[in-house]
Amino acid sequence: MRSLEGLETFSSLEELILDNNLLGNDLRLPRLPHLHTLMLNKNQITELESLLDHLVEVAPSLEYLSLLGNSACPNELVCKDKDEGDYQRYRYFVLHKLTKLKFLDSRKVSQNEREEASLRGVFMKVVKPSDTKIFGFGYTQFTSYEIKPDIPTNNNDNSRRNASE
Repeated sequence: MRSLEGLETFSSLEELILDNNLLGNDLRLPRLPHLHTLMLNKNQITELESLLDHLVEVAPSLEYLSLLGNSACPNELVCKDKDEGDYQRYRYFVLHKLTKLKFLDSRKVSQNEREEASLRGVFMKVVKPSDTKIFGFGYTQFTSYEIKPDIPTNNNDNSRRNASE
């Protein structure tokens, strides 16, 4: 499944399980005010923040969310460059955005996690490198601009030269 077309007719929906599909970053749900459980395991979601911002808008009653098996959800068992710390930072960020969650990825949200998320969750955003080139020491990023100096073309050079003589 790649599309959720027609889902808007189920405005009283409370649980939605969309595991093992081809849903990606373009996922858009209709407003589902009664939705409390959303399972999006094993899809193709890579961008976490846009998904969470969307869920805040369309699913205000959400209490159970699972994103396991998506690259937006770090997993140390699948990816060598991820560890438990990456997963915990992910949890803090999700809980910072979705403050009513009781369970995230089949694990109960603890009071300690909720407190840490409110204090530090905003700083746990995963930043991915951009496609632009990075130059120099300290990984300073430069954007290339075309500089167009205010120098007259050859035709204008002759007219200016003649005018000044």
